[in-house]
Amino acid sequence: MKISLLSIAKKEKSTYDPLYKEMEKMISRFSSLEDIELFPKEVTKAHTISPEAAQKAYSKVYEPHLSGSYNIVLHPDGKKCDSFEFSKLLSDRMAIKFFIGGAYGFDQEFINKCDKTISLSDLTFSHKIAKAVLLEQIYRGFSILSNHPYHK
Repeated sequence: MKISLLSIAKKEKSTYDPLYKEMEKMISRFSSLEDIELFPKEVTKAHTISPEAAQKAYSKVYEPHLSGSYNIVLHPDGKKCDSFEFSKLLSDRMAIKFFIGGAYGFDQEFINKCDKTISLSDLTFSHKIAKAVLLEQIYRGFSILSNHPYHK
């Protein structure tokens, strides 16, 4: 299985990097993981125009990544699920892509192109925190599927 995490984020060092690396290492027992951070000039420019322009720019950046996988978008209005339900998203799939939005979220058109929309919480997280929570849930999901004691 191959999992990709895509986020609208500037590539920069973060205090969360050691946590990401540790979680990626744990996940590697079950799946390959690709962490893709995208923040092209079009997104920077769109941020100065309007939230709607930013959302459209995110969609344009993400569109080429939609093919060849099961696509899951993280969105506040998405389905809330517990860890057991989340683990089922990982079951029997060859490739999964998780899309983490930028500061202005996603436009409905992009959400409609994805296979599933989920919410990690009723709380709003920065993309860095959302990525950490998502990585932990991916590992927890694989632990559940393989009956590993981590999830208990």
